[in-house]
Amino acid sequence: MEKIVVKGGNKLTGKVRVEGAKNAVLPVLAGALLATKGKNIIRDVANLADVYTINEVLKSLGATVEYYPERNEVIIDSSETLLSEAQFEYVRKMRASILVMGPILARNGFARVALPGGCAIGSRPIDQHLKGFEAMGAEISFGHGFVEAKTEGRLKGAKIYFDFPSVGATENIMTAAALAEGTTIIENAAKEPEIVDLANFINEMGGRVIGAGTDTIRIEGVLELEGTLHHIIPDRIEAGTFMVAAAITQGDITIVNAVPEHMTALIAKMEEMGVQINEEEDGLRIRATKTLKSVDIKTMPHPGFPTDMQSQMMALMLTATGNGMLTETVFENRFMHVEEFRRMNGNVKIEGRSVIMEGPSDLQGAEVAATDLRAAAALILAGLASEGVTRVTELYHLDRGYVNFHLKLASLGADIERVPSESSDEKTMQTV
Repeated sequence: MEKIVVKGGNKLTGKVRVEGAKNAVLPVLAGALLATKGKNIIRDVANLADVYTINEVLKSLGATVEYYPERNEVIIDSSETLLSEAQFEYVRKMRASILVMGPILARNGFARVALPGGCAIGSRPIDQHLKGFEAMGAEISFGHGFVEAKTEGRLKGAKIYFDFPSVGATENIMTAAALAEGTTIIENAAKEPEIVDLANFINEMGGRVIGAGTDTIRIEGVLELEGTLHHIIPDRIEAGTFMVAAAITQGDITIVNAVPEHMTALIAKMEEMGVQINEEEDGLRIRATKTLKSVDIKTMPHPGFPTDMQSQMMALMLTATGNGMLTETVFENRFMHVEEFRRMNGNVKIEGRSVIMEGPSDLQGAEVAATDLRAAAALILAGLASEGVTRVTELYHLDRGYVNFHLKLASLGADIERVPSESSDEKTMQTV
């Protein structure tokens, strides 16, 4: 076990490059199972714990997977017959494992997938996924910790309306529909950039997906798909996290490989707080040169404010002047990090689905535990702006979504290191 030790007070400056998007690469790797000819070569793959997990799931299903983390590349050959069962030993680690269900069902007419794990953020049910499969002619059943879907012959194209624009359900139905008989129309579809990336990948394999990024997606099923070369889009959540790192330390950071069009809501809210954000030739420049003011934020499906930036923005708002409110509408139970912020002397309280902050808080270093992936990053960000030393444990959460996070922060001037949990770090991280 390890912990991150960070001493606050340093302004972060310099350039940082973001990786390929975690939330794009997982559905693309699952979708690679659709190819019955050739190999899929996926590039700009971040070296994340979740990538190793999804690769193990693909291997367990019979695909050949070659992973080259040093060059951020995965090569997948799924041309042989695939197995139909994704075992609990792999799926328990990560919710995104459910995304293999669509491709397996489309290819084999049967899929049996262990109910998924991942961050403990609310119930996050898969009912919209299953509703879509049923509309396409699949019969759904549950038992012994598994969900099963089976169909006679090919899945049939259908018109599917989602009660909520679920990202995972949109991805699963897109991949299932890619090999279905006829045309599938998804209404109230998720519109995230990662949805567009998956649609582009399916089309590069020979699929016919139209309308990704809008409310309505149309998928015309084809008989077979062939392996292709695909580059993963940049990670907008990692980019957003470094935007907050610049602002929370009153620093000046240029983010290379960011796509501003993917972050319009975040950019708007940070500018409202007083952060200077400019597109420049070499990247997106983030500067905070004056006292920031609190704002009200409500998380929403894309293009609204992303729930995956909620905890990082909460850290930033703790340092801002005035009262701010952050309302979570996408997931329930995503305020577990609030208690950890309180340990750091954050003036924050929960009221229903909202968090109220009275700032600025006099943040103080403390021993805190990450409660989920984005909370891990948020606690480190808070540590950058705190008096004294902050120690963050439960780093397995962080490794699911960030590559060398502490090293990137250190390259920007942060006083930060990652050490074994039992190590005494006081010699190297003395409080001044």
